[in-house]
Amino acid sequence: MTVAAMWEARAADGRGAELAAWVREEALPAVRGTAGLERLELFGAPGDRVLLITWWSGEPAPFADPPAELLGRPVHRWSFTSELVEQPAAGTADPTATVHS
Repeated sequence: MTVAAMWEARAADGRGAELAAWVREEALPAVRGTAGLERLELFGAPGDRVLLITWWSGEPAPFADPPAELLGRPVHRWSFTSELVEQPAAGTADPTATVHS
């Protein structure tokens, strides 16, 4: 069973770069090497939001909250259990590819 854990935070006004740095320097090192961690990805989004998605073989490890002064609202957390995994067949179009004309 694979569990995807999503952790999303919105920074306080003007603190987006600090929040992203905190995640890279504090949260990620704390979770790297944790038993069951298969993969992680860190994303940024408009509105100074930071999204961390981790994939686990089993129960996800908890993530710390950033310092309160960096947050515009409480951190949101969701966990999802894998239902289906598909790989595109060889020779088929990549749905994420960009076509330029």
